[in-house]
Amino acid sequence: MDARARLLPKPAIEPIWIKFKHEGAGMRILIVEDEPTLGKQLKSTLEHNGYAVDLATDGEEGHFLGSTESYDAVILDLGLPEVDGLTVLDRWRKEGKVTPVLVLTARDSWSDKVAGLDAGADDYLAKPFQTQELIARLRALIRRASGNASSELIAGDVRLDTRSGRVTLAGEPVKMTAQEYKLLSYLIHHKGKVVSRTELIEHIYDQDFDRDSNTIEVFVTRIRKKLGQEVITTIRGLGYSLEEPAA
Repeated sequence: MDARARLLPKPAIEPIWIKFKHEGAGMRILIVEDEPTLGKQLKSTLEHNGYAVDLATDGEEGHFLGSTESYDAVILDLGLPEVDGLTVLDRWRKEGKVTPVLVLTARDSWSDKVAGLDAGADDYLAKPFQTQELIARLRALIRRASGNASSELIAGDVRLDTRSGRVTLAGEPVKMTAQEYKLLSYLIHHKGKVVSRTELIEHIYDQDFDRDSNTIEVFVTRIRKKLGQEVITTIRGLGYSLEEPAA
């Protein structure tokens, strides 16, 4: 990371854990940031906002994780050791990786912004920044990548508001645990698609989760009890699907 970044004031990011605690539910984020304090603050803040987060501290590790793991979005610093952020981003795009990338850097010149966007970045945020803006940009990137323009996602009588974490069924609020919400959020973001159990685990949990656990099946059962048996369809041998009900 360049010298300016190391001098960033600590208040550049302020966690807003309570207000947005569910908004990233069901989404997995990779942070590639070599400044220890900033990296840990970002990881902690996003986790408290419902995201599953992996943190890489140099370009080599970041490139490896982004190439071998599945993420909904990446926060990528440009001034990284080992391999710089622009090179990492260029490699991902040449490998065919289309994961949305938010470039995060202390560099504020127009030429750096152009270089990042030309390398394949989807958005750009200069330090210092407000956490609210970072999370809002992440939320927008993930929505656009899944083909959703609105923050309110709808499937029949089920509505999920990604900003407030509110779920309703036919207009009535439905209480959900954090993990139930994460699973529902991921399925409704990918409405109409078959999502495998492995994909759900990869996006709901971080790297350390026991992938042989049967928790996905347990959460699907609980969601069906709350929203109706027909909301989530089991595709035997393939996974689960959340479909728009037939008219």
